[in-house]
Order: sequence, then C-alpha cells, then structure tokens
Amino acid sequence: MSDREPPRRRVAGPAWPPRPRSAVRRQPVPGARPARRPSGALPPAQRPLRLGSPRPRLRLVSLTLTLVLIAFVVRLLQVQAVDAGAYAAQAEQNRYVVHTLAADRGGITDRNGVALAISEDAYDITADPTMFSRQQLKIGDGPEQAAALLAPILGQSQADLVRKLRPRNTNSRYARLATRQTPQVWKQIKDLKSALAKKAEKDGNTVNVLAGVFADPSSQRVYPNGDLAAAILGWVNADGQGGGGIEQELNKQLTGKDGKIRYAQSGGREVPTAGSTETPAVPGSDVELTIDRDIQWAAQNAITEQVAKSRADRGYVVVQDTRTGQILAMANSPGFDPNDLSKADGEALGNAALQDAYEPGSTAKLMSMAAVLQENAATPLTHVVVPNRLHRGDRLFQDDVDHDTWYLTLNGVLAKSSNIGTILATGQLGRTQSEADRVLYSYLRKFGIGSYTGLGFPGETPGILAPYQKWSTSQQYTIPFGQGFSINAVQAASVYSTIANGGVRIEPTLVRGTKGPDGRFTPAHKPRQTRVVSEKTARALAQMLESVVDDEQGTGIKARIPGYNVAGKTGTANRVDPATGRYRGYTSSFAGFAPADNPRITVYCAIQNATSGSYFGGQICGPIYKQVMEFALKTLQVPPTGAPAANLPVDYKP
Repeated sequence: MSDREPPRRRVAGPAWPPRPRSAVRRQPVPGARPARRPSGALPPAQRPLRLGSPRPRLRLVSLTLTLVLIAFVVRLLQVQAVDAGAYAAQAEQNRYVVHTLAADRGGITDRNGVALAISEDAYDITADPTMFSRQQLKIGDGPEQAAALLAPILGQSQADLVRKLRPRNTNSRYARLATRQTPQVWKQIKDLKSALAKKAEKDGNTVNVLAGVFADPSSQRVYPNGDLAAAILGWVNADGQGGGGIEQELNKQLTGKDGKIRYAQSGGREVPTAGSTETPAVPGSDVELTIDRDIQWAAQNAITEQVAKSRADRGYVVVQDTRTGQILAMANSPGFDPNDLSKADGEALGNAALQDAYEPGSTAKLMSMAAVLQENAATPLTHVVVPNRLHRGDRLFQDDVDHDTWYLTLNGVLAKSSNIGTILATGQLGRTQSEADRVLYSYLRKFGIGSYTGLGFPGETPGILAPYQKWSTSQQYTIPFGQGFSINAVQAASVYSTIANGGVRIEPTLVRGTKGPDGRFTPAHKPRQTRVVSEKTARALAQMLESVVDDEQGTGIKARIPGYNVAGKTGTANRVDPATGRYRGYTSSFAGFAPADNPRITVYCAIQNATSGSYFGGQICGPIYKQVMEFALKTLQVPPTGAPAANLPVDYKP
C-alpha cells in the first residue's frame, strides 16, 4: 500500500462473513426486468411456509351445522305443531293425578242425640302400577321390593300386593292396596316413603320403590257401643256401602257425594306450585232414630241373660211408645259386634225381631177377643162353659192343662188363656164357621197381620196369613188361639200398642228424622194411622188384660210391677223348626203395656226353643217384661196413675 492511497473507511458491524451480493435487495428500477432468482436453492429450514385454503373446511362445517339445525327444527315442528296435542296429553297424564275425596258418612244417633254410629278419618292406600315398572324404576323387582315393605304394615301377604302392583293390564294406573286404614298406618307408610326419597337423592344407587304409593282420604265406620242395637244399625261393608239395617236402608242419605282433587306430582310428591283443582265432597246426612239407648241397653241385657239361662236358640224384645208408634228398643240375642264382623256368627247377623216369622201362640188371642167385643158377639162378662176337650173338624182340642169343666167369663177365658174358650167365643162371629172365619180374618188384617210393618227394614218378613177361603179345617180353629199363621215380633208389639192407643193402629217407626250438611233437621213422614176397634172396645180389652197379671188365676203374675196397673198376655206356641219344617220346641212370649189405665209403653218379649228350665211364656218372658218395663217407666219418668185395678171376674158359679 502506497502512502498516497487514502485510508479505507471502516464499516460498522461485523465484516465476516461478507454479505453475498445476491442477498442485497435492490430497489427495482422502473421499467427494468425483475432480477432472476439465483440457480442455487435455499435450505429447507429457510423456505417460507405456505397455508392451504380454508374455504373447503368452512364449507364442510357450515353444511354440518346446517343439517343439525334442520334436524332440530324438524323435530321442534313435530313436537310443537304436528304432535303437540298427543305430547301435551301424555305430559298431563304423567304429571297430574286425580284422587277421590270420600264424603264423610253421616252419623246415627238415638232419640237423645247419643252417638250410635260415627265415622273416623281413615285412608285408602292406593298405587300407580306404572310407577313400579322397569322403565320407571330401572330395576326389575320394584313390585317385590315395595310389597316386602308394605306387607307387614298393611297386614297382607306379599304375593297379593305384588299382583296388585303388577297387574295384567300394563296401562292400569290405579290399584287399591287396602281400604280404610287408620291415620297411623298411612303415617308409617308416608314416613318410610319420605326416608327412601331422601336416601335416593343422596345415593344414586338407591331407588324409592314407594314413590308410586298414595293415599285417598276415606273414613272408617265405628260403633261406640259395640253390639248395642247392632241388629238395628247394621254395618258398612268393604266398599263403604251399608250392609244391613239402617246403614243399608238409608245408605243413600248417609253416604253423601264424593268429591275429587287433581294436582301435579313428581316422583310421587305433590308439586305445590303447579296448581290444583278440587271439587269438595258433600257429607252425608245424620240420622236420628226413635230408640232410646238406655232402654235399648236394658232390653238387650235382659234378653241376653234369659236366652243364655234357657239355652234357647234366640230371643227378642221390642219396646214401643203407644202414643206415637215409635220403637224405643229392639233387642236381639244372640247379637254381633259390627266393629268386627270376622267374629260374628252368620246366623246372628240381621234383625231377627223383624226377619223371623213364627206362630205367636196365645198372645194373638187379644185380636180374637177384639173381634168378638167389637162385633158385639159377647162382653167381658159373658159366660163361657169350657170343657176339658172340644171336638171340632177332624181334631180334638185341649188346653195346656187338663181340667174339669171350667165356668169362665170371657174375661176369664183370656186370663186363663183357654184355647177351647177362645174357639167357642170366636165361633159366635158368624152364623156359619165360614162367616166367622171371614170376620176374624178381616180383624187380623186390620191389626197388620200378613203385611209389612211400614218400617221398610231390609229383610223384614210380612209373616204368613192365608186368605180365609184357604184355611184348612184345622186352621179354622187354631188361628183364633194363635197357631196356623205367623208374624214377626214388631207386628206382635204393634197389636198391643193398638189397643193401648185406644184402638188406633199407628205404623211403627224407627227414624225420627235426618239432619243435612246444612244442619237443618227434617222430620220423618208421619206414620199412617188406622182405627181397628172402638175406644170402648180397647178400654174393655185393657181391663181384661189386667186380669191376666193381677188375678191369681191369671197366667202372667210374674209380670206385676208394684205401683202400676199392668196389662199383659202370655203365650206358649208350638214352634216350627226352620231346619225341618216340623214342630219342635216352643215359642215362649209375653206382651203387654203399662200403665194399663193410661198406657204409655208396650213391651213384647219372645224366646225361641228354650231347652233348659220352663218353656212357658209367663215363666220365662214375664220376668223380662217386668224388668224392661220398670226400667222404661223410670227412664221416661212415667208416674203411676193411682187408679184401682179393674178386677173383672174370671169365673162364675153355674
């Protein structure tokens, strides 16, 4: 390097490696041709990255989303437009349930308002079988698990419950598992159901197998006095309908009208915010009977003791108000407890005092004497010669005891209960026997024999009384003293109440009235009244009946009541065995009223087939009459009249 050469300018930056010329970008000269890429290729790491076009992917995604949206739109249109009604109905069916609101059954009380039959809260345990299916519970043995839990609570077998929870009709949504269960039973089920629901919420493996179990409010019939007046009251069957007695006769009035409630539910629980509709139930009417509970108790206690003592088949006592015809008591033995029919004897169900038809015996002689006096065929003092035996037709008749010829008044014929004397007296009712039969038949019909009493009681018998033209030769002479036709106990009592009421028969009644849901009392229809004999005849018959009890020759001395004049009549009749249709044993009876001179109460007692001790009506039914009549007189506060006894003569000296 010469000294003349100027020094080179140092360029800032690294001087190595030298920058290739080709790497230097030059500004293109306008109009110049673009520089050619050098023939040497760049290393792969230094090549620029080129991206593919995104448009095909976007088209694919858009198409997919469009198809999905179209599917949703089509389904939405199907649900909301095409099949909207069907789906809405299905949703309603699955969501809403309808339960019956059972109407409260009306109560039954005695004449003083004492409860004889009441209804207490109860529940019918029900289920929705569709909620126990495999699809609903996700298990196959839902009914079996539910039945295992419910069986000990409801007292039923698991097999029976499984059949109800898995019915043949898979679309059935209602099954009644048990009826009229106590609130305690439903509470036990409800608590168990709630515990399972809470456990299922916490543990996904637990299934609430009781979610489909529900309860319909109902009521349970209760009879607070047990077997007292059971034959009158009857009972309520498993379907909640009256099964006998007043419960059956007045079932429509007592039942009322059921209501309904509709509400939303989910998982077996009510959804309170979803709304509900309710048609309230209309309770049944209360029924007030004519009977007096205390008098009923006295009558039932007396007849029960005597039937047991006499080892009889059965017995009945009827107590009637002579002025109104109202039944104050109607007792039967044996009886039953309507609270527990499982322990009842089938033959004891019903009301034998109205359903038994039997030959009354000598208590029916009152009707024969009524016909004789009313037709002026004789008077109480008419003389009747009564032989030891009397031949009539194809039979030889006798009294219950052998005797020499009796010289009796007509009053004495009744007092000594002479069959022969009664045949002779009624023979005076016509110029021929056929005419006498016709007259007697007309009076029997007027007294209500052969007709229903008017009570309308279920199973009541009208008795049997053939038209007089069809009376056999034997019946022409046995019917006057109470054999050859049949009655029931209420008919027999009504005969004596007719005489006690001055000869006017008032149809017996058992119901005083009803009280509706509005609290308004509606009296029962007034009973029909029929004059049978004149007041004069009735008064004479009452005096004749006094002789049966007061006179030492009378057959009813065991019915005497200190301080009261008692009118009564005994009866002992051959009894037709209902099993064989032949005579076997006796029907023992006593009928009468008191006070004899101002009658207020009639009492009738009958015992069928006494097999221990005496079977005479005066001996075994007379004391029952006395016991019940004394109690009734005191209960109703009937004072003695103080009138002297009639003391009509029983016999005469020829």
